[in-house]
Formats: sequence, C-alpha cells, structure tokens
Amino acid sequence: MNTPPIYLDHQASTPLDERVLETMLPFFTREYGNPSSPHTCGRTAARAIRTARRQVTDLVGAKNELEIVFTSGATEANHLAILGAALAARPYGGQIITTAIEHKAVLAACQRLVDHHGYTLTRVSVDGHGRVHPADIAAVLTPNTVLVSVMHANNEIGTLQRLAAIAEITAPRGILLHTDAAQSAGCGFLDVTELGVDLASLSAHKLHGPKGIGALYIRGGTRITPQQTGGGQERGLRAGTPNVPAIVGFGAAAHLITTDAVPPTTRIRALRDRLQDRLLAAIPGAIVNGHPHRRLPGNLSLTLPGIEATDLLDRLPNIAASTGSACNTGSDKPSHVLTAIGLTRHQARATLRLSIGRTTTDTDIDQTADLITRTAHALMTTPATAA
Repeated sequence: MNTPPIYLDHQASTPLDERVLETMLPFFTREYGNPSSPHTCGRTAARAIRTARRQVTDLVGAKNELEIVFTSGATEANHLAILGAALAARPYGGQIITTAIEHKAVLAACQRLVDHHGYTLTRVSVDGHGRVHPADIAAVLTPNTVLVSVMHANNEIGTLQRLAAIAEITAPRGILLHTDAAQSAGCGFLDVTELGVDLASLSAHKLHGPKGIGALYIRGGTRITPQQTGGGQERGLRAGTPNVPAIVGFGAAAHLITTDAVPPTTRIRALRDRLQDRLLAAIPGAIVNGHPHRRLPGNLSLTLPGIEATDLLDRLPNIAASTGSACNTGSDKPSHVLTAIGLTRHQARATLRLSIGRTTTDTDIDQTADLITRTAHALMTTPATAA
C-alpha cells in the first residue's frame, strides 16, 4: 500500500472533514427531496438549507440569513458580486477598481464589464509585500466608480489587506466594496461587519467542506442583478435546484470553525514558522514572499534562488505542494501575483507555495524541511534549467 504524500496544499483545497461528510450523507440517500417542493421530503431539505445558511451567516458575522446566497463556488460568487452589483448600479459605462494581484476569477469578471458593458477597469498596484495602500485606491476614484474589489487574503502569498481602511474611503462615497474571501474565511479572520465590506465571496472546499459549493454575502439593501435566471431560488438571485448535500456540508464546516471544534490558527502558524525558519536557515538566499506578519497563518511562499520550483516538486513525489495558484497549473507564464510584488520571471519560476492546515503534523513539517533542503541542495549543484 502506497503511503500518501505529505499534504501541504491547503490553499488549493482542504481535505473534507469526516464530521462534515457524516452530516452530508443522509442528503445523498434518504433525504433526497427538492427543497422547493411542498411535501414533507421537500420541507426537510428546506430546513437543512436554512440551518446551513444560519451557520454560514455566523461564520462571516452577517446580520441575518437573508444576506447569504449559495452559489457553486467562489468563482460564481465573484461573478455574481462584480457583474451583479455593477450592472444593478450602472448598466453601462461605469468604472470598477481592483488590484494587480486578484484571483483570475475576479479579473475575468471585471474584464467582462469592460468588454460587454463599456466599463473602465483600473488595477491598483501593490507594494513588495503584496499590500495595496488605501490612499492609492482613493487616488483613482472617479464620479463613475461603482465598485472596488480587493481580495481579503491572497491565494499565493497569503497577504491580508486592510479592508476596513478601504471601506472608510468607499462607504461615504456610496461605492460598493467587494472582497474575495475564499482564503480567509476558514481561518476565522472574516467578519464582514468589522471589515465594512458590502459583498464577500466564499468557498466551502477551502475550509474542509465539499467542492462545488460557495456563497456570496450581500449586505442588506445592496442591489444585485441576477446572472443565472430561470427560477426563484436564493431569493431570485441564483436560479437552479439547490445542491442540498453540498450546502449542508458547507454549513457543517462553517459550524466547526465558529464553535472552535478545530485546532486554532495559532498552532498552524507555529508549524508554518517552524518550517519557514528551518528552510531559511538551510537554503542560502531563500526569501519569503508576502507580508512578514499580516498574512494567512498557514501560508509559506518561498523563492529558492537558482532552482526551478517545478523541478523541485518533480523530485519530491512524497510532498503535495504547488508553485502557486492551482488555477495557474500548466501555464508557462510567471505568476501575475509574484511579478506584481517585484519578482523577476526567474524568481517567480523558483517560487514554491507550501500551505499548512489543520491536518498537518509536527512530523510532516520536519520531514518536509529535510526533503526540501536535501533536494534543493542537489539541484543547486546541477546546471540550471533554461528558462
């Protein structure tokens, strides 16, 4: 029997918690009713969705359950937020502002407004730690600005943004603030009231829930133009028969976080720091990307000079990690996130993303540090692969 690899790719996806699976199973088998149906089976499914909606509401600090709309994932939530809010406010010819390091789903939604609705798009640069300065956003606002979209935590370098400070700029002007919070919600960092955001996108599989389910937080009173029509589900904002098992799983995963039934982020951060310290001490010239303190507790983006990160991972089949966002896999282009913070093409190609989660053990960290160190030293003594 093959030994499973050490899993250090929690920012790409997290393992489904067994307690979440147990909660979901009845809705795959005996509780199969359509929640829109008026009979007992349908009412059971509808109650389960209400419970899950309440659990996700608690996770993000929303005021009431009507502020949560379930989607197929964070990508759909991003599109519903950006396109839906922009088109409801100004069907044609507005301005939208985002940053240079956003997820591709956000950038694609923004570009759709440019291509099909006459919008202008402004991408604000970030500093070397990956943080956008609120003053830089304020400097590019115009009377036509409809929405600002800034991710809460970056999916490659883990940097957390100062959303509350940005909200202090956008809110008085009546400009909506959206955040892609797929990476931060599972850490218990997301409180939409404290951050002052109007819209927040979520994904269950980033917090030990199932794949294929997400949600959009919509602050009460925010107008949204539906992007998927044909039914009255989700208050008419997202048509289609709800994926009841997945929604139930999302709720269960959220509940585990809010009830503190999982290891705290302090443990994950300690493991990350231990791995970081060992690799920096053992590999000359290695540098850590992202903010040194204001970043996700499990994120470690590490640039190893003179090494192709793909070559390193190819020689480490016992470690499941990545060179960056899972959405960039298979592309030979350098990460737009890494180049935005000032890395050269060669440095970007030498960057490894290790992301630690609640299932990571002390032994995993020690073995990973040893394996990466030995393999990196071996690669440093061989001729570099041509870029």
